[in-house]
Amino acid sequence: MLWPAAAKKLVKAGPDREVAEVFPYRSACPSSLWRSLITKAERELTFAGYTNYFLWLEQARFGTALRRKAAAGCRVRFLVGDPESDLTRAREQEEDVALTLSTRIRVTLSELEKLQGHDIAARFSTGHAYLSVFRFDDDMIVTPLLTHSVGHDAPTLHLRRHQDNGMFDRFADHVEELWTRGTPVWGDTDGQA
Repeated sequence: MLWPAAAKKLVKAGPDREVAEVFPYRSACPSSLWRSLITKAERELTFAGYTNYFLWLEQARFGTALRRKAAAGCRVRFLVGDPESDLTRAREQEEDVALTLSTRIRVTLSELEKLQGHDIAARFSTGHAYLSVFRFDDDMIVTPLLTHSVGHDAPTLHLRRHQDNGMFDRFADHVEELWTRGTPVWGDTDGQA
């Protein structure tokens, strides 16, 4: 009688089996995990962070890795906030930090500009200022942003897809909806060659 209860606590069998790891802060999520997930992805890399700024700082030769992935047939997409939007300005007031959201978004846009024409798509969205979702095939890093804090201070989940309509699929559907409603950063071509 004790073994089934003990085993159930140790072996994830329900919806929580999609939770691979939990970090109290995004900054506690090892850079090596991000690199591993980027490197292993073959079908899809989606970066739906409001700024995605930290990726350019923490991942060496990030642009080169993205170009290589796109050239190999991996779908590479960025969903970023509009640096001129009312939502961005409101979030900047909440964060109240010197390196503003609009500045961080513009850094990402500058880096993405260098990747234009390499089958890397980018869209503006105003629907994800409080939730970042980063997808690497069937792995995902999700960061729900807390009021008055920046992304690196937010709790972070590493999810791995194990079932239909589970947590992973629900976050993936959320990102697809935002992508559909988003506006291309580079006009009609959306960065695609």
